[in-house]
Amino acid sequence: MTTCTPPSRFSSSPYIPPDRIFELTAQYLDDPSPQKVNLGQGTYRDSHGQPWVLPAVTAARVRLTATGLNHEYLPILGHPVFRTLAPQLALGPALHASLASQIAVCQSLSGTGALHLAGLLLRHLHDIQPRQGLAIPALPKVYIPSPTWSNHHQIFTSLGFEVVSLPYYAATTRSLALEPYLAALAAAERNSVVILHACAHNPSGCDPTPAEWRQVAQIAKERSLFPLFDAAYLGFNSGNLDEDAAAIRLFAGEEFGLEVGVCMSFAKNMGLYGERTGCFFLTAHTKTAARNTESVLEVLQRREVSNPPAYGAKIAAMILGDEELGEMWKEDLQTMSGRIREMRGQLVEGLVKYGAPGDWAHLVRQTGMFGFLGLEEGVVKELREEDHIYMADNSRVSIAGLNPGNVEYVARAIAERLRKRNA
Repeated sequence: MTTCTPPSRFSSSPYIPPDRIFELTAQYLDDPSPQKVNLGQGTYRDSHGQPWVLPAVTAARVRLTATGLNHEYLPILGHPVFRTLAPQLALGPALHASLASQIAVCQSLSGTGALHLAGLLLRHLHDIQPRQGLAIPALPKVYIPSPTWSNHHQIFTSLGFEVVSLPYYAATTRSLALEPYLAALAAAERNSVVILHACAHNPSGCDPTPAEWRQVAQIAKERSLFPLFDAAYLGFNSGNLDEDAAAIRLFAGEEFGLEVGVCMSFAKNMGLYGERTGCFFLTAHTKTAARNTESVLEVLQRREVSNPPAYGAKIAAMILGDEELGEMWKEDLQTMSGRIREMRGQLVEGLVKYGAPGDWAHLVRQTGMFGFLGLEEGVVKELREEDHIYMADNSRVSIAGLNPGNVEYVARAIAERLRKRNA
């Protein structure tokens, strides 16, 4: 007797290729070569190429355990102390104090969750307007720099927004394409949303100067744009929290007085990658608007995840709220940012030493974890297949994957590949 297998209700599921960066890491892990280098995935590694638990985080964990760590639910909006201290970190104590009653904040599943919450909120506020007797406008467009972190497009398109790319990076000069970027912003549809990398632009490593940020803020004010900051690298970029948060404070401060949204992550700057610790907050013009918006965020959070994870938020709150741990954390930020800057310099020195054709100064002008080498895809493929050096096809690299034990090998391999092509 034969048994017929019924058709699957999931037979219409298409096959979607895996995320390219995570696939690269899987290929790297499967590579048996004793000399291999992963410059793909954006996680900090120490000078020996190993994951690093920040000393401030280790100390906070010890204290949490000593106080009798439990596993009770957090409130829907998240850990109360964390929800106060995270926005204060981004805005600075003075600006936070002046805007305290006008801030709506919700803990999130790291930066991705914060961006998703922001999108849910914007869509919800659009969808309820007909029920309030208002005309139905189109969903606001979302303007996103090109290139950018891939999740920006995926999050907002999945929520039904029309996404528009803004020219941001000039491959020919390997720098910020300022004039095309400002011109595209100035032509943006009024009342739209613009995604801004607060610092350490991913993947280019190119950030506006303070004067250039002021130009961006002026256009945002003139066009009534809603600035939505992706703030994944505060303190991790320069080692200085105030410097890395300067753009957020400029837009929200007295000079421009804009309503802003901020999507924060503590994955990079506290090394809490797997704890998914983040928050979304916004500044509103009125206390009532902030209170009401926070109530909407609470409903949206309840629908999505019920309430957020506790452990990472408790660690972050303890570090942010304790003077001793806070100072220890600032030293950790200096350690991480300083090591990345050192690796940038050593990579350039190695490329010059081994005769790599071209000018590599852009690598030390760029900041943060990521940058573009400016290599053709064919060279990237050769490096991966012949030299066991893994990076994105567009030659975007995580500088944190370099260390004193592999940076010369990487520089020599790149130089040799380029010299052969130019021979």
